Formats: sequence, structure tokens, C-alpha cells
Amino acid sequence: MKLSELMQGYTPSPDFEGWVTNDDFVLAINTTPGTDSVKEADYHVVQLGIEGLDAQMNPITVDKTYIRAGQSTQRTGNQRSFTISGDRYIGDEVQDYIFSHAIKYGTGNKVITDYVYFCLLTGKGEKGKVSIIINSDGGGNAGESAAIDVEFRKVGDNPTEYTYSAGA
Repeated sequence: MKLSELMQGYTPSPDFEGWVTNDDFVLAINTTPGTDSVKEADYHVVQLGIEGLDAQMNPITVDKTYIRAGQSTQRTGNQRSFTISGDRYIGDEVQDYIFSHAIKYGTGNKVITDYVYFCLLTGKGEKGKVSIIINSDGGGNAGESAAIDVEFRKVGDNPTEYTYSAGA
């Protein structure tokens, strides 16, 4: 499902106030990286067969101890990552892209793609690039669904602020 199709049923409000669930967040990726004309509205949403989406900041810190001041921790950066887990669904644009031979066995720039991650309720989030890391492309016991485990880790510059816009 394209991001534009998902968002047809939502009108984000930057002034929203209230509780948020994990279902209120959207991760969408570019399944045709290298194509300059692809807009965020055409990114494909990570959702079909996905049970868990774990968005992490993974802070990078340095600990030092100073005379008379004691231990001090300084944050020196973040390594944004997303982990998705769920069941393999053949025919989903995102999963078919992720588990294609080129991505499963690719390295370097061949496994980097663009993403947007934002809250459906406010439309606010981020936009950046991630490297696709496949931990499991279908495991489990007899009679169970084939389980998947994939990580997306930030690569290059820090993500930029992103606000969903229906016309973009």
C-alpha cells in the first residue's frame, strides 16, 4: 500500500493532544531507490504481516569521571533504528522488496533506501536514509507462519524533520 492510499482516511492535526498507540505511527520506505522522481506519497507502508515495529534512538554516549564532580555522561549522537517483526507475506510490495535476492545478499549502497516515519495524528516525524539488515527471512516451527525479523538502521546524515502533507 502506498503512503498516499493509507492517508486517504486520515487528516493529521499538528494541534492533536492525547494518547498515542503504536498503530498511530507510520513507517514507509522507497522500494525503488535511485529513481529521482519518487515522492514520499509513493513510498510503500510497512504494515502487511507486521506485528511489531520498534523504533529506537540508540544513544551514543561517553562516560567520564571528573575530579570532585564525579561521573558524567555526555550524549555524542544517536543511531536511529527500526526493527520490524511479523509474518512473511508474499505479494506485499515492502516485503517483496526487502526479501528480494538483491537486498538479501546486497551490501553497501545497494541496501540503502529512503524512509519517512511520522505520527498519523499530528503528521509530524522524520525523513532519512536507512540500511536494510535482514536477520530472518522466514523461520519458525512446522504449521506456523514464517516469521521475519528485519532492521533498518540510519545511514549518512541525521534524519530531517518531516510533516506529512496530502499534496506532497
